[in-house]
Amino acid sequence: MRWEFWIDRGGTFTDCIGREPQTGRLHVAKVLSSDRAPLIAIREILELTDDAPIPPCDVRMGTTVATNALLERKGAPLALVITRGFRDLLEIGTQARPDLFALDIRKPELLYREVLEVDARCDASGRVLARPALVQVRRELAELRSRGLASVAIVCLHAYANPELELELGAVATEVGFTHVALSHEVVQELGLLGRGDTATIDAYLTPLLRDYLDTLKAELPGSTLRIMQSSGGLTDAARFRGPHAILSGPAGGVVGFARVAEGAGFPRAIGFDMGGTSTDVSRYDGQLDRVYEKEVAGVRVRAPMMNIHTVAAGGGSVCCFDGYRMTVGPDSTGARPGPLCYGHPDGRELALTDINLVLGRLQADRFPFPLDRDRPLRALEEIAQRLGDGRSAEEVAQGFFEIANIGMAEAIRQVSVAQGYDVRDYALVVFGGAGGQHACALARTLGVTTLLVHSLGGVLSAYGMGLADVSWHGEFDAGRVPLTDPALASLEERFTALEKVGRDALEAEGIPRTSSLCIRRLELRYRGTEALVPLELTDAASLRAQFEATYEARFGYSRPEAVVEVVQARVEVLGRARPPVLPSRPPAETHEAPEPNRTARLWHDGRWLPAVPVYHREALAPGQSLQGPALVLDATGTFVLEPDFRLQVDGELLVVRREAHASSLRARVARRSEGPDPVRLEVMGNLFMSVAEQMGRVLQRTSLSTNIRERLDFSCAVFDPEGHLVANAPHIPVHLGAMGDTVRAVVNAHPQMAPGDVFVSNDPALGGSHLPDVTVVTPVFDRRGRRVFFTASRGHHADIGGVTPGSMPPFSRTLEEEGIVFRAERIVSAGRFERDWVLAKLSSGPYPARNPHDNLADLEAQIAANRAGEALLLELGERYGLEEVHRYMAFLQEQAAAQVADEIARIPPGDHVFADALDDGTRIQVTLRATDRRLLIDFAGTAPEQPNNLNAPRAVTTAAVLYFLRSLLSSSIPLNHGCLAPVTIHLPEGTLLSPSPGRAVAGGNVETSQRIVDVLLGASGRAAASQGTMNNLTFGNARFGYYETIAGGAGAGPGFAGASGVHTHMTNTRITDPEVLESRYPIRLVEFSLRRGSGGGGTFGGGDGVCRELEALEPLEVSILSQRRHTAPFGLAGGAPGAPGRNLVGGRDLGPCATASLAVGERIRIETPGGGGFGPPPG
Repeated sequence: MRWEFWIDRGGTFTDCIGREPQTGRLHVAKVLSSDRAPLIAIREILELTDDAPIPPCDVRMGTTVATNALLERKGAPLALVITRGFRDLLEIGTQARPDLFALDIRKPELLYREVLEVDARCDASGRVLARPALVQVRRELAELRSRGLASVAIVCLHAYANPELELELGAVATEVGFTHVALSHEVVQELGLLGRGDTATIDAYLTPLLRDYLDTLKAELPGSTLRIMQSSGGLTDAARFRGPHAILSGPAGGVVGFARVAEGAGFPRAIGFDMGGTSTDVSRYDGQLDRVYEKEVAGVRVRAPMMNIHTVAAGGGSVCCFDGYRMTVGPDSTGARPGPLCYGHPDGRELALTDINLVLGRLQADRFPFPLDRDRPLRALEEIAQRLGDGRSAEEVAQGFFEIANIGMAEAIRQVSVAQGYDVRDYALVVFGGAGGQHACALARTLGVTTLLVHSLGGVLSAYGMGLADVSWHGEFDAGRVPLTDPALASLEERFTALEKVGRDALEAEGIPRTSSLCIRRLELRYRGTEALVPLELTDAASLRAQFEATYEARFGYSRPEAVVEVVQARVEVLGRARPPVLPSRPPAETHEAPEPNRTARLWHDGRWLPAVPVYHREALAPGQSLQGPALVLDATGTFVLEPDFRLQVDGELLVVRREAHASSLRARVARRSEGPDPVRLEVMGNLFMSVAEQMGRVLQRTSLSTNIRERLDFSCAVFDPEGHLVANAPHIPVHLGAMGDTVRAVVNAHPQMAPGDVFVSNDPALGGSHLPDVTVVTPVFDRRGRRVFFTASRGHHADIGGVTPGSMPPFSRTLEEEGIVFRAERIVSAGRFERDWVLAKLSSGPYPARNPHDNLADLEAQIAANRAGEALLLELGERYGLEEVHRYMAFLQEQAAAQVADEIARIPPGDHVFADALDDGTRIQVTLRATDRRLLIDFAGTAPEQPNNLNAPRAVTTAAVLYFLRSLLSSSIPLNHGCLAPVTIHLPEGTLLSPSPGRAVAGGNVETSQRIVDVLLGASGRAAASQGTMNNLTFGNARFGYYETIAGGAGAGPGFAGASGVHTHMTNTRITDPEVLESRYPIRLVEFSLRRGSGGGGTFGGGDGVCRELEALEPLEVSILSQRRHTAPFGLAGGAPGAPGRNLVGGRDLGPCATASLAVGERIRIETPGGGGFGPPPG
């Protein structure tokens, strides 16, 4: 028997729990974090001097060392070795920009310092196509090693299917002296070059740092065991701990802690609510730990098993402010220094959530480590109250900030429950973290949760979770996307058995007998052609199919029993079960009555002061005693606010808090009624409407069949008021933004008698459409009385909608009919019944029918499901706040957007700002900006007439470009809605390129002309030089299939910023398909995808570089390219040089901007995209 230490090394503090070997008594230490903090905490508990040796003990630890190193970019110096042609793949990433409306695009800093391209590649089947010249590779690696790079990541195309080439290269790297070699197939055994490559670089970047750190600790812990918490929630020996498994090491301990606490108290379903200083983490437990297997952290994709933790920027340090329109909480934080105003630091300037809780009496300073100053935050709140000018008190302002924070945290909890198909009311809420107790009862009331659990170690629950966690090992293999059948499952048996042996061997090496380890087999299933994976424990095929359908139905609202279910990935988890620690029990109370309070205090609740609320010290409460709210319970790490209508029961180390049966309903507190909006409710409603649109988008992405929707994310989802005006649009694709409202209103005009259960479809450019592949599904939402109260809509780019070329993006179309099937605001669901036969007949009709109409049907069903998800959420908002109130704030949000755009217009200098540019064929686009009295005239007079080609842009596309331009001018975030256009007059002469007649071809107007509209608007305003000015639309296919992608280029520079390279700009932000996914699904080989160095224009601030993308046909294909900026260069501004025009090549022959070509097997098409223009004269 020896001491056990359970440690959570956080960013600010390190928490340590020591367990005595004889009595099981627990001791807690909290010290400031440093490399030596775990040792300091252990010595403090053992009462040892700083230099005294630590006796042999068992240490379990979670650490943020890796996460902090990744965030701060302080990992090991590293080289990347990658298949030739892909040196810039990880830098380009998905090609999407992180902030949709930022002209100054900031991409994440790279982890590697040097790149070595090698001739090492396999095809999708694992067949070797090119072998590296190892002598030359050895020389080049030795040169990199001599420059001080000791770590290397090796990433070869399709190494998951055949690791042979990576193993050869890894052996050479080891021979020349690299001390850490990360092979992508060893780090992640999965399809997907980008995710696997990023994860391999994380391994090479972080693992050496972790091992050095852990070796230092082990040196002072001779004879001790040191196990580290992995992101998956399982412990591993320090020697096996690697960077990709360290990202959520600390928070994973909290998940294990709350899950075990809930289960031990008889609650198999629980949600963890961990509110700290800068953020809040929420997660779900449903009898097993909820995991994800890919997550983006600090701009890098990590593929590893990790806890499914949803984080929101709401913590004690979250900044609370009023911008003249809305009151907001977060995402910025004051940090620990200077901290909230109440900390008293002289540099403190910003009001924080901790200040709010102090002013409201929810935070009691009795046990805070230093005195708190209530007067400073009170003065700040009084200043905001004066600015509001509606007579509210400082406390009422504080209450508003409190409610805003709660709504954000409640939405996070809904993300891990309701959004996944689980009813949050069926779960207990486990409260931990320093600030959680101040908000817990209010959150429970909002969510309808009836039970809360608060552990005595809630302030150090992540450390407590280390002591309750199992030792674990995780492995996986690609299951080959085979159909779900019993023979297919049987074929996996040998690989499962081999993987289990590896896991058992690993645990046996850690001292866990094979007989004591438990193996769990899991499969990840999906409908063939979709991306929504459902993980299930392995059983027989029939049971798995039934479980899959039920889970899918619960999560997405529909299932597809006729579709093939395929097995994508197989996973094995090997566990060495932890024995729950036996803790000394506390004697029960002699009476169940509440003890005498230590004192009383004031508490602001529901708009008034409660003058004498009893205050209890937690350690004075004995098992069996109960309290009736209101009350305050203080412990060493925080304050728990027991609100009225809640009762608390002490159960051992737990406070079990229950909401009384007669408690008030979920209907939210009505905001202050006045002629104008309440800034609190304005922020709350804006966030809620946006959340609805975002959740719709998640459903659509996961359930759609089209690669364009599920991987490239070429879709948008939005919420509309009863008249069809845009209220909230998730930040998806800008070219869709302003156009969907026109489509919704066209549906209203065409179907004035719509009824519950109806759904409509439209892609007609004359009715708000963009181009025909962008299909919009519109769902009217009705209340219980049959009144139409909202609309939801989703627009997605279908892979093919017919037309003269596969992919429905013909370069030379002259009529709309040549571009595909047209839906003109037509009903596709009647009284809840999908008109499948009619839709199929429509898609199969005409001279140019859709090539895969059943794929279109699947995508339409996914869009209907997304709209249905939005419908349910909007009706829930109506229940919570009342429909009248929701409609009022839909209108207020549009008014606010109009006012903020008008504010920006007022900054535009007086006079006419004229700018013109031309398409590659000389077609002119001209705009004049004239700002007067907070209104803006945007006049496109001087633009060329409509064209006999397909570069005509429908009016809705022009409106969308204007809306994007207006939003890009604003530095603050505003809700993007119909109101943005209120202070703007758009003059579009009839019959021009930007207002074509019905029936004109428009395929290129949506994707090409829209980009040039934004360029001239930004040029006229002087805000940015031209970006690449094209989407580089590439389609290829044959009679069997069609594929479409858009390709990134260079961004234009502007005053004070350089243009970004290899990124999508302005009117699109679609992802590009991963190279391995592309090659595994289509008869194509991606030869190169790299930056086009030097293509950006020079200047004081240089333009960004374009990219080179080269593809080789593996069977005869028809390819089409629809692009611009091949003859005209992207202009510079203020003396900046233009970017280089792009080129489209087949066999060295220049195709020009728009072309169709036939590729024989082995022939290649090469796309070189334009760079961005420079800003300001070049230096010198």
